[in-house]
Amino acid sequence: MTAAVFLSGVGSLSAAAFNFTPITGIDEDNKAEILQLRSESVYMINMDNDEVLVDIESDKQRVPASLTKIMTAIVLLDEFGGDEEVMSSTRYSAGSEAFDDIYDTGASTADIQPNEKVTCTDLLYALMLPSACEAANIIAIGMCGSIDDFCDRMNAKAEELGMKDSHFSNAHGLSGDNNYTTCRDIAKMCTYALETYPLFKKVVGTYDYTLSPTNFHPDGTYIYSTNYLLGSNGENKYYYSRCKGIKTGTLDTAGRCFASYAESDGVRYLTVTMGAPMDKLDEDYQKGLENPASVYSDDVIYYNLVDHINLYEWAFLYLDETQLVDKNSELREAKVEFGESGRDYVTLKPEHGMSIYYPSYQSKKDITKTIDVYKDIVAPVYKGDRLGELTLRYKDEVIATIPLVATENVNRSKLDETKEIAKAFPSSTEFRVALLLIILFALAVFIIHIMIIQSKYRKRD
Repeated sequence: MTAAVFLSGVGSLSAAAFNFTPITGIDEDNKAEILQLRSESVYMINMDNDEVLVDIESDKQRVPASLTKIMTAIVLLDEFGGDEEVMSSTRYSAGSEAFDDIYDTGASTADIQPNEKVTCTDLLYALMLPSACEAANIIAIGMCGSIDDFCDRMNAKAEELGMKDSHFSNAHGLSGDNNYTTCRDIAKMCTYALETYPLFKKVVGTYDYTLSPTNFHPDGTYIYSTNYLLGSNGENKYYYSRCKGIKTGTLDTAGRCFASYAESDGVRYLTVTMGAPMDKLDEDYQKGLENPASVYSDDVIYYNLVDHINLYEWAFLYLDETQLVDKNSELREAKVEFGESGRDYVTLKPEHGMSIYYPSYQSKKDITKTIDVYKDIVAPVYKGDRLGELTLRYKDEVIATIPLVATENVNRSKLDETKEIAKAFPSSTEFRVALLLIILFALAVFIIHIMIIQSKYRKRD
């Protein structure tokens, strides 16, 4: 697990060097009580800077179940540029070809019927709230004429987003045949959708909705989300006010999966988990007996939702913004040659600051800093010139490299430069070459002179 890092400016950063452990609290002996996560793969980032907070097998390829529908939604939104007005005036429908692969499977639906014309906006709500599989197929056929062609669009988009460990073979996620992705890749597409399309953000943050009337449903169709963290009714034990949305996914071959994001006091986190248990674990029966009001008293426990709530509670409670580098701090002086008026140094400061979200219960002694200043710095030096580097390490592994820049100008001294050049010239290669040429020239003159004299003596003889 890694710390989120705030950077202003550009620097080399490898936040994966951090390794924090989420906790549930501090016991009487001042020891941290480790948070037990049920999901097999976990990926949690700070949405404001994309830095990783938690990474547990985030690159392991898994069956995504209905998290597949997030990509289906993206392809649909791309088709219309996210324009809700146009999507609300465009209707798709499909015949039995959109229903054949979901009959008698227990697939989630929104009760859309064959040949029922539904607006693309309503299809998006049906897709993302109750996770309607027929809505996914209707979108695919309505856009591309076939599910296979739509999957080509899904995979092209995955490649565009840098989802290197993903492949989609259907639009709904009901089958895991050649349909796989990773927590990290899902985070990429969630981030893209949230940042690109306000309509996506609006839809995935909605708990319940009524589809527009059609000839099959003259009063519309009431639907609600499988993301119970959004449901604020009094009977919902999973409601979590900080959660702002996205989507669940459940399949026997995938376990319970979930992608969500939460916000509190201006800080936003995105979490993707896959592979949580489908069945209630034996050790949780006792928890239910001890606390009948808890989720553990129910016959079915949504461990994916529990993991997300616990991770967000840990992050919001125990991660504090901690400044590691002050961009205004003067860290070192660098020697400068040929500075004007005897100025032979310049003060260096970081090009940008650096702060991380660091656990309040963990010592910072494992974070170290080293400074390297460039050699042979020659005036003129200008404010902002990069003249060194500040390297930060966590447990001896480099986590960030920040350039050090000059805080002021240092002009060149022409007189000092001339003196230094003159002083250095006798020991320079140029001087040696010039001296050799002079010697050779003098030797040649001498030889010619001897030859002329000998020629005169021959003439006398």
